[in-house]
Amino acid sequence: MAHQLPTDCLNEIIEYLEEDKLTLHSCVLVNRLWCEISVRILWRDIWNFKCSIFRQYRPLNVASSILSTLIACLPNESKELLYKNEIFISTPTSKPLMFNYAAFCKVLSINEINRIVDSVLRDEPSNTINSLSLKDRNFLVANEVIKMFTNQISSLKKLAYHYNQYHNNFSFNYFPGMRNLSELHCSSNLPSNFFYQLSHICHNLQSIFIKFHNDVVSNELKELISLQNNLKQLTLLAYFNGSWTNIIPTLTKHANTITKLYLDSDNYKDNSSLSFISLFSNLQEIIFSFSFFSGTDFEDFKQLQHFNFPKLQKLKFLDQCPKPEYLMKFLEINGKNLKKLYMTENNVDLSLSIANFCPNLKNLFVIFNNGEIDILKTIFINCQYLESIKIWCGYRYLNEMEVLEMVVNYSPNSFHELKIYISNPDFISPNDLESFFIKWKNRAQKKVLSLIIIKDDYYCSSLINEGNMKIIKKYENLGVIKFENKGYEEEEDGEINDYY
Repeated sequence: MAHQLPTDCLNEIIEYLEEDKLTLHSCVLVNRLWCEISVRILWRDIWNFKCSIFRQYRPLNVASSILSTLIACLPNESKELLYKNEIFISTPTSKPLMFNYAAFCKVLSINEINRIVDSVLRDEPSNTINSLSLKDRNFLVANEVIKMFTNQISSLKKLAYHYNQYHNNFSFNYFPGMRNLSELHCSSNLPSNFFYQLSHICHNLQSIFIKFHNDVVSNELKELISLQNNLKQLTLLAYFNGSWTNIIPTLTKHANTITKLYLDSDNYKDNSSLSFISLFSNLQEIIFSFSFFSGTDFEDFKQLQHFNFPKLQKLKFLDQCPKPEYLMKFLEINGKNLKKLYMTENNVDLSLSIANFCPNLKNLFVIFNNGEIDILKTIFINCQYLESIKIWCGYRYLNEMEVLEMVVNYSPNSFHELKIYISNPDFISPNDLESFFIKWKNRAQKKVLSLIIIKDDYYCSSLINEGNMKIIKKYENLGVIKFENKGYEEEEDGEINDYY
């Protein structure tokens, strides 16, 4: 007789599959208990369908599927209101739904609701006659869906609400389920009443993400930030005329609790001095994403270079980097504890400083020019805890075969992940690739190697040839390697999402 696991035990096991959406979706088909547990997990953040089981479908099909399920969850009065206004959105079934899917949500994105509703209603047949404009219909549907969420969600963890000139903005009121809110994504120019209401009930936000569309910051937003008890993660984005300058004094209260900081600017003028970063002495992660075309020249890093961040473990420059001499000094002071370093800079002295000042690195991305293979060797020898490296190859960068030889001969015993960005569609020959796999297999101390090839989306229509794929499959089956290929944009999105 088959024994069934206790529900609590089964729930804990399936929780481990939260990031594996395909396997989690398979669990839905086992039985009703497995289905309910899996559906609860899948619907926690239904808006993240780009990285879920839905990626195999067209975006419109995904939007339509999500919206039709939400329409089926609406209370009867909302359905009647849509019907009276001649808005007809099909539901998955005429029968009652197995679950109240809306109640499972822990993440609420006002903008994603707007986008999904707009994409579905905009795709209606051209002969559909309705007395309301598309914008009014969008508002009506989205408003009823949002009202349903506010009535059904008992414990909201994340709220995303950004100003959008192309969508209706809602008079969004708080609801009891927001008392446990831990993550807020918002725009600085939302109605001040929105921040006023939040400040009265949400005092335990751990992560705040703000987009600045101008240099005006309301007192209500400042008050909301000031009242938080344990703010740990802060993301500030400024575009065009946006500036975070006026919010900085409010942040000083959280100088001892903030451990993660992400600054992103696409401004045409300098936003503010970066010296305020020195207030956060307990930072563990810092990410800069200042566009090369923003006009921000990182000159303020000249002062920041001398500050000590004793707990800093991750440092990323996703676009522009400070001057090499500033960054070298910063690494001299802060490099010892770094575990992850990512920078789009190709400077010989700076690359050598990584080997000298960052002995405990586990993850590295730095650009080497052609002829600098010995610097890579020095890094491998000096950074004995290195587990993963990302390298650009081809044209004026390092030769692929040189990199593979260096990896197999000098990478430390901890090393197990090689990411190669290629702009050369021919990559390397099957014989050379097999030679590398054989040498890796025969290393005295080795782990299964994750080989990730990142293609140039513009220049490479295909990733690697058929001969190389046969060799890769052979050594995957032997358990020597794990292989993955990505487009450049997919990899860059991953670097940004890694922060969140």
